Amino acid sequence: MTMAVAMLAAGAGAPVLAAGNVQAGKTKSAACIACHGKRGISSNPDFPNIAGQSEHYLIKSLREFRSGERKDPSTSMNRIAAALSDADIADLSAYYASLRR
Repeated sequence: MTMAVAMLAAGAGAPVLAAGNVQAGKTKSAACIACHGKRGISSNPDFPNIAGQSEHYLIKSLREFRSGERKDPSTSMNRIAAALSDADIADLSAYYASLRR
C-alpha cells in the first residue's frame, strides 16, 4: 500500500502535463480557426474537429507535430506547431478540451 501511494505521488512515469490556461488558449487560437473552425468544429471534412478532445491527446499531438514525429501531409500543422512553446501547447489544449463537441 505504501509503495502504491509513493508511486502515485511520484507520478509513476506518467507524462507531466502543464496546466493550460483556457482563456489564454482561446486568445492564441486565431491560427487554428481557419482549418478547425471558430469553436473547434471544422466545416471541412479534411480537417478534424478538435473541440472536446482530451487535453492529453491534444498536447501529445501538438508536441508530435512540433517535433516532426507526426507528419501532416500538407505540412501546415508541422509549420504551425513548430512555432508553439510548451505554454502555447498547454493553453491551446486546455481551451479546445474545454469546448463541447
